Amino acid sequence: MNTDRTKANPHQIVIVTGPSGAGRSTAINALEDLGFEAIDNLPLSLIPRLLDGPPLTRSVALGVDVRNRDFTTKALMQLVDALPAQTDAEVSLLYLNAREDVLIRRYSETRRPHPMAPNESLQEGIRRERELLGAIQSRSDVVIETSDLSPHELRDELTTLFAAPDGTRMSVLLNSFSYKRGVPHGVDMVYDCRFLRNPHWEPDLRSLTGKDQRVANYVTDDERFDAFFEKINDLTDLLLPAFHDEGKSYLTIGLGCTGGKHRSVAVAEMMGKTLANKGWQVSIRHRELERQAKPGSGDT
Repeated sequence: MNTDRTKANPHQIVIVTGPSGAGRSTAINALEDLGFEAIDNLPLSLIPRLLDGPPLTRSVALGVDVRNRDFTTKALMQLVDALPAQTDAEVSLLYLNAREDVLIRRYSETRRPHPMAPNESLQEGIRRERELLGAIQSRSDVVIETSDLSPHELRDELTTLFAAPDGTRMSVLLNSFSYKRGVPHGVDMVYDCRFLRNPHWEPDLRSLTGKDQRVANYVTDDERFDAFFEKINDLTDLLLPAFHDEGKSYLTIGLGCTGGKHRSVAVAEMMGKTLANKGWQVSIRHRELERQAKPGSGDT
């Protein structure tokens, strides 16, 4: 990989895809507002021709989905693999996802037929599309779960990921999560917080979250915490500049525990403050808190 890529060409090519109703149009518009040249539903075969000629003068956001006339999973994957050899710009595949019940609700509100099942049920179209896109999701550089995000919140997240203030500084997203629900897609690094003592078993702390100072104090009082926090920060200090030099414009760090409510949230909040104090552009997401998990479902 060209380690001088960011200096030679600071622009990005973001290919935006995902199931119908997951927020692709909102994402395309948000990226356009950030200064990207936005092109939606361009046939895959024409995208390489778009990049012929002089280097890009602006970043480009390309909307791609099953409605593209030559869309296939294989064709999109081949395109994503081939583009880095054609351009010095950073190429990213952004996948927007949402739960089936959310897609049904959003699509029902539009009263439009689903492109994968124009004469059949909406549920059938959604399931066909998700099956078709499954391999693409696992290959994506960034996956955003939009089920519990408002359009404004999605715009904020895209701004954090793709609009570094000086065009060269890498953005860092910290994402706390529950191992019960699996590691989030698109995470670059994961730190496991399950060995720390668990506030879930303290009646006075169970209903609180890792954002509460009492929970944070309980977590940091674990005799193993100081060494753990020092080591993950040392590792992060080593790796973030290296990823930045490789041309990455964003990096996602996952922090997991059993329930995604206490320990991982507390550590993510503390880590976010530490990184921000060192000058990194940081945003924090707490996946399980956003889903408004019921009290008693586990710890963090």
